Amino acid sequence: MAVLAQSPPPSEFGPSLDIGIVLYPGFQPLDVIGPSDIMLLLSASVNMTISFIWKEAGPVWARSPDTQLPIQAPSFMATHSFADAPPLDILLIPGGGGSRYLSAINDTAIEDFARERYPSLKYLLSVCTGSAFLAKAGLLDGRKATTNKAAWSFPTEFGNNVTWVPTARWVVDGNVWSSSGVSAGIDMTYAFLSTILGSQLIGSVVNTLEYAPHVNKDWDPYSVVHKVPGADTSRSLGECVGPAGYEFSCSG
Repeated sequence: MAVLAQSPPPSEFGPSLDIGIVLYPGFQPLDVIGPSDIMLLLSASVNMTISFIWKEAGPVWARSPDTQLPIQAPSFMATHSFADAPPLDILLIPGGGGSRYLSAINDTAIEDFARERYPSLKYLLSVCTGSAFLAKAGLLDGRKATTNKAAWSFPTEFGNNVTWVPTARWVVDGNVWSSSGVSAGIDMTYAFLSTILGSQLIGSVVNTLEYAPHVNKDWDPYSVVHKVPGADTSRSLGECVGPAGYEFSCSG
C-alpha cells in the first residue's frame, strides 16, 4: 500500500494540525460533513488529527430530541468526550436544530467546553447557529460575528456587545471565524484553510470535491432571501460564486 507523503503544518501548530469538531443531538449534518470532508482530503497532504467531541464517545444523532421530522437521522461517531478530548489547535462548533433544544433546557456543556478550551486554541470556528454557543459562552463579546440567515433571531439574542453582521457570508474577528448557515460552513472552511495553509493546496482539494466556493466573505445573498434586518438589497443574488481552483474575483 502506498504511503502518503504528508507535510507538517505551519510552525504555529507544531508537528500536527489538531482539530476538534463538536457534536450534539440535532447537529446539522452538512455543518459537520462539509468542513470535515475538506479536512479529510487535506489530511493526505498535511499531518493532522480530527476529533469528534460530545459528552461521551459513541454515536450522536443529527435528529434533535424535540424534532418532529418523521425520518431517522444520520449519526456521527464521537471519538472523545469533553472530559478526555485531546489538546486542540482548532475547534469548530456546528449549528442545527439541537442548538435551540440545548438552549431551551439550559444545557451549557458546549459553552463550558468552548470557554475552557478557548485560551489554548489557535482558532475557534462556528458554522450556522453554532455561533449561539459562542455568544452564550461570552466568546463573541466585543466581536463581530454572523450566523444562519434563516434563523437570524435565535443566535443574535445572546452575547454582550456582539456586532452581528447581517450581510456577511462569514466573519473573521481575530482568531474567531463564524459563518452563515449550513453550506456557508464549506465556504468559510475553504477560506480559513486557504489562509493558514495556502490557496493552491486547498484549491486542489475543492476541485476534487467539484465544489465552487462562494468567496466574498462580506456578501451573503441569503441575507436578502431571508429578509434579515440590515441586509443590503441592492446587491445581486448571483454574485461571487466562482469556479473552484481558479483565480477568484468579485466586483460589487
